[in-house]
Amino acid sequence: MPFTRKTLAASCFSWLIVSLLSAAPNFPHIGQIERHDPALDALIDSDVPIEVLASGFEWSEGPAWDQANQQILFSDVPTNRIYAWSEKAGLSVYMEPSGYTGVTPRTNGKGSNGLTFDLQGRLLLCEHGDRRVAAMAPGEGKFTVTDHVDGKRFNSPNDLAIDSHGNIFFTDPIYGLPGGRDDPRRELDFCGVFVHDASTGKTRVVIDDLPMPNGVTISPDEKTLYVAQSDRDMPVIMAYPLNRDLTEGPGRLLFDCRPLGADLRKNRPDWPVQNPDGIKTDVHGNIWFGGPGGIVIISPEGTHLGTISNGERMANLTWGGPDGDVLYITSDMYLARVQTKVVGRSFALVNKR
Repeated sequence: MPFTRKTLAASCFSWLIVSLLSAAPNFPHIGQIERHDPALDALIDSDVPIEVLASGFEWSEGPAWDQANQQILFSDVPTNRIYAWSEKAGLSVYMEPSGYTGVTPRTNGKGSNGLTFDLQGRLLLCEHGDRRVAAMAPGEGKFTVTDHVDGKRFNSPNDLAIDSHGNIFFTDPIYGLPGGRDDPRRELDFCGVFVHDASTGKTRVVIDDLPMPNGVTISPDEKTLYVAQSDRDMPVIMAYPLNRDLTEGPGRLLFDCRPLGADLRKNRPDWPVQNPDGIKTDVHGNIWFGGPGGIVIISPEGTHLGTISNGERMANLTWGGPDGDVLYITSDMYLARVQTKVVGRSFALVNKR
C-alpha cells in the first residue's frame, strides 16, 4: 500500500539513520503512477513502485548519475551539500560546501542546484551562492566554467544540459539571491537562458524574455531546446528550435500547467502546487518534468501522458542505473527512484548508449 506523507515521515526518519550505516534491501513506497494516455504504457508501468531511498533533506535537487561509481549525486540546496547514494554504500555526504564558499551568512539558496556530467566525465555544477557554473574532474578540484556574461555576474545559475558537442545550456533565475529580484548584488536586469560554447569558451544569451526560466533540456536530435518556466503567472513548458550555430528561433508554448494546477487545487487542496521545475527528455523525445502533481510526462507534441505522483513537490529528475532506465527523483525531503522502460537522453549521450 502506498504511504502518505504523514504515515511515511516517522518511518523515513528512523530508516534514514539505518541507511547511513548500510544499504537496505527494501525501501518504503510512496505515491502512484497516474495514466492519462495509453502511450504511457510504453514508457513506464502503472503499477511500478516509487521507492524512497533516503529522507530528511531540506530541499533535494539536481540529481546526476555517476556511472563510473554507480551512484546518484544530488544537491541539498539550503544546506550547501551534495549527497551520494548507492545500492552498495547507502547515503553519504559527497561535497560540502557544494556551491557557496563565501563567509557572509546566507539564509537561502546557497548551495549547488542542478548537476550533470559532461562528455569528459567531469561533474558540472550550477552554484547558487557562488553564482557560477563550475566543473570538477575526477580526483581534482573545482574550477569556474563561466560566471559572467558581457562583464556582468550571473544571478544564480540553476539548471543545465549539455549537447553532443559539449556546449552547456543553463538557466539563471534569481532563486539563489537572498534579496531576490531586488538584491543589491544583482548585476543582470533579466533572468536568462545562456549557452557556454565549447568551441570558443565564451558564454552568451540564448533567451532573455522569460520571467523565471528554471529547468532546461534538449531533444534527442538536438533540434529543440525546452525550458521549464516557473513563473506563477505563466507556469509553462516552452520549446525553441535550435540552429547549428546555437542560436534559437521563436519559442512556442508546448504545455501549459495552469489547468493541472487548477485541477489540483480543486480536487487535492492539501497538496502543494509545484510550478515547472527540473526537466529531462528520454531517448524517444518525451519530456519529463517536475510540475503540478509530481513528475509530469508529455509527448514531443505536448500530450499529457501521465504523472508520477506522491503528494510532494518533485524538483528534478535524471536517469541512471547500469542500463540508464532507472529514474531518480529529488522530491522535497526525499530521494526516490522508479523503474522505467526508457533510457534518458543525457545518460545515452554521456555513456554512448
